[in-house]
Amino acid sequence: MANREKKIRIVLLDLLYDVIGSISYAVGLYTFAKMAGFAPGGLSGLALIANHLWGLPIGVTTLVLNIPIILVSCRILGKVFLLKSLKSMVISTIFLDVVFPYTPAYTGSPLMAALYSGVFLGAGLALFYMRGSSTGGTDFLTMSIRARYPYLSLGAVTMGIDLLVISLGGVVFGNVDAALYGLVATFVTSTVIDKIMYGLDAGKLLIIITNHGQLVADRIGEVTGRGSTAIRARGTYTKQNRDVILCACSRSQSYTVKNAVHEIDSTAFVMLVETSQVFGEGFIEGE
Repeated sequence: MANREKKIRIVLLDLLYDVIGSISYAVGLYTFAKMAGFAPGGLSGLALIANHLWGLPIGVTTLVLNIPIILVSCRILGKVFLLKSLKSMVISTIFLDVVFPYTPAYTGSPLMAALYSGVFLGAGLALFYMRGSSTGGTDFLTMSIRARYPYLSLGAVTMGIDLLVISLGGVVFGNVDAALYGLVATFVTSTVIDKIMYGLDAGKLLIIITNHGQLVADRIGEVTGRGSTAIRARGTYTKQNRDVILCACSRSQSYTVKNAVHEIDSTAFVMLVETSQVFGEGFIEGE
């Protein structure tokens, strides 16, 4: 009985995220991008181009364009992910083609439209991703390509596909500004996705190689209240034993920690590494 209730809660929560995400996605695509005359990256951008040229409905066109990609990706990405994504695509299609054509559209500055389009598209996509779903399109393509060719950069593959669509949009809409607005919207979309999914929990990991491990760790504790971990290591080039200090901290504390290290050891080797999430005391409590 408990498992059944849990499954029902998960389904309802997935549906809630799908609805809110679809509304946000439709606002970004229909309310802002369509009326401003530019195409963001991905299949949604192609659907906007088709809408501009032939008046085809944006949602249905996106869904149709996804069909061959779904067939190709089915074995690689798995049925569960594809079924959840298909549900998200159908719901977003309903909002794009049935609901939002009857809502007022933004008719102000195209640059503001590009910025807000990116914000709403990013928020909508982040909500889909957080529930293990997506709107298909380039998501399926990039994941499939990465699964087949793991040595390729996922960001480079995505960027290549998006640039192709954005450039096509510039040609179809007949001006360079359309391509530039598409680039702005795509950049903002990526930034918002990262901030929603990781940004609030992001931090820095400092990897410090020094001859004065305990003194450095003590100084870090004094100036930030952060603990650290010391590892004894041996340099393969110098053949000398040195301390490696690991310290996780917030972005705002990273340079304070770096300065504290160099107060003790000006020759210390310091590396700052971006972390998406940090779990533990002083950060996110472990689940």
